[in-house]
Amino acid sequence: MLSKAELQAVTERSNLAGLWAVASIWATIVAVFAFSAWAMQLPPLWRTLCWLLAIVVLGGRQLALAIATHEGAHRTLFATRQLNDHLTDWLCGRPIGLDLFKYRQHHFTHHTHTGTNDDIDLSLIQGLPTTRRSMVRKLTRDAFGVTGLKFLVGRFLMDAEYLKWTVASHYEWLPRHNIGHHLLRFIQNAYPTLLTNIALFAALYTAGHGELYWVWVLAYLSPYPLFIRIRAMAEHAATERTTDMLKNTRTTRAGFLARALVAPLNVNYHIEHHAMASVPWQKLPALHRILRHKGLVDSPPSYLDVLKLVSSAPAKNADQPEGA
Repeated sequence: MLSKAELQAVTERSNLAGLWAVASIWATIVAVFAFSAWAMQLPPLWRTLCWLLAIVVLGGRQLALAIATHEGAHRTLFATRQLNDHLTDWLCGRPIGLDLFKYRQHHFTHHTHTGTNDDIDLSLIQGLPTTRRSMVRKLTRDAFGVTGLKFLVGRFLMDAEYLKWTVASHYEWLPRHNIGHHLLRFIQNAYPTLLTNIALFAALYTAGHGELYWVWVLAYLSPYPLFIRIRAMAEHAATERTTDMLKNTRTTRAGFLARALVAPLNVNYHIEHHAMASVPWQKLPALHRILRHKGLVDSPPSYLDVLKLVSSAPAKNADQPEGA
């Protein structure tokens, strides 16, 4: 699909771009905490509204950390292998409970089998399109933390190796051992996440606002799972069941709000990512323009268009299996 010159241009990686991505995410997180601390002096109603806004924005930045981890898994966030593997793991993955190395193994299986019954992430979009009522129920569970609590319990069970590690909705039980074995495995698997979150709490506590750590937790339990669902649906839901990456994947148009919440680091250019996973995040728009110029991809729909599509099943199909 690409000439040699085009290929070289879109696959060039940059440590500077990677550092900018990570630094800008964390700078926004720090700014949100500062805003939340400032809001403490406001009357209760205004303080609550400000904290709700902070929770939403933090949920988007937590997704940005997840997408940065995704880039590191592909070794496209930085030009340097060690930065992709270790700095990304500790600064992006571990604070939100992701293990970059386990994620890499899982995610590469998804790339190998996208559009087939062997796709390891198929459970994220199963049963879609569904009815509008069903979709409202799913999004409501996400918004009120039900999905987040299930996710948190699942993360504990995976770290304790009761469950096989996954970022999909399908789960698989592992052989049971004595409780001491599972406790030891939990400590070994979870200590980087515990350390990074203790460090975050310690920084807030030192700044005199340790209670703001709950804003981080609430963001993780509520908008973060909601944004994950919307992103996952936009990428693959209601696309063709085929091995053609131009048809089994979707690129979505993202404005400022979508980029802030559900499409950080150009993750909305998903056809381009599946067509060539070696393209770093900052080059995906350029690859999209090339593919559009060659007539290989169409004008992308918006996220609202996708939500309408995945909730367009008639009511008579309300009993069909629901997605994740």
